Amino acid sequence: MIEFRSVSKEFPDGTVAVEDFSLVIPSRKTTVLVGSSGSGKTTLLRMINRMVDPTSGAIEIDGESILDRDPVQLRRSIGYVMQNSGLLPHFKVIDNVATVPVLSGVPRRVAREQALELLDTVGLTRDLADRYPSQLSGGQQQRVGVARGLAANPNILLMDEPFGAVDPIVRAELQQETIRLQRDLDKTVVFVTHDIDEAFLLGDQVVILETGARVAQIGSPSEITENPANEFVASFIGVERGKRALSIKKTPRGSVVVDSEGRTQGVLVDGTAAP
Repeated sequence: MIEFRSVSKEFPDGTVAVEDFSLVIPSRKTTVLVGSSGSGKTTLLRMINRMVDPTSGAIEIDGESILDRDPVQLRRSIGYVMQNSGLLPHFKVIDNVATVPVLSGVPRRVAREQALELLDTVGLTRDLADRYPSQLSGGQQQRVGVARGLAANPNILLMDEPFGAVDPIVRAELQQETIRLQRDLDKTVVFVTHDIDEAFLLGDQVVILETGARVAQIGSPSEITENPANEFVASFIGVERGKRALSIKKTPRGSVVVDSEGRTQGVLVDGTAAP
């Protein structure tokens, strides 16, 4: 479990990125921090592994303050996946994945064997192991980034808008891969995005943020959709537009469910929507 208690962060230039933020992130679930640019979501994520230290307040992992942990050792114990993969361009794929275990003392041969297994885990073929990042597609690079994040077998995996730089088709594939990995590996995942549809797809717990990391609402996707806390949340999630503003349309072959643009989203079967 990760817990933020009255956490604030003010940068040297006077910018207050986070103001009095409190949250409990449950173990072995996916918590998504979602908000527009400037909402403090990435700052919150980077505080967990001490890439950014809070100005005030407390952050604990399983009851232990992160400030009592060596920053380097803490970072090596937590998986981190970023946008554009962040791979080392002059390292082969296998060595990118094996980097953190080797730095943590795992023999290189063992780390490379484990790296090959991780390529299997994230849906990549082993023949990619000896390629360089520039020889991979964007989607393949992101999968390698996920494998690297999992290389030290961390309990916690941080994902900072990891799919923002790939095309929509690849992004949808990677989202489904993330769901599968979480089901199989049972990690505590903290995921940052500005995309509410991605947040609702991936999150067990979704945290909608306003400027300064002020919490607008916390809940499951169903709870938030069914009962938005205020007008800001209703507007942010789009309850009156797109595929969340649904209505029933009669057709010669029965009733269908359409979105606000009139696009069919599913059919009604015994009174329930079936996509």
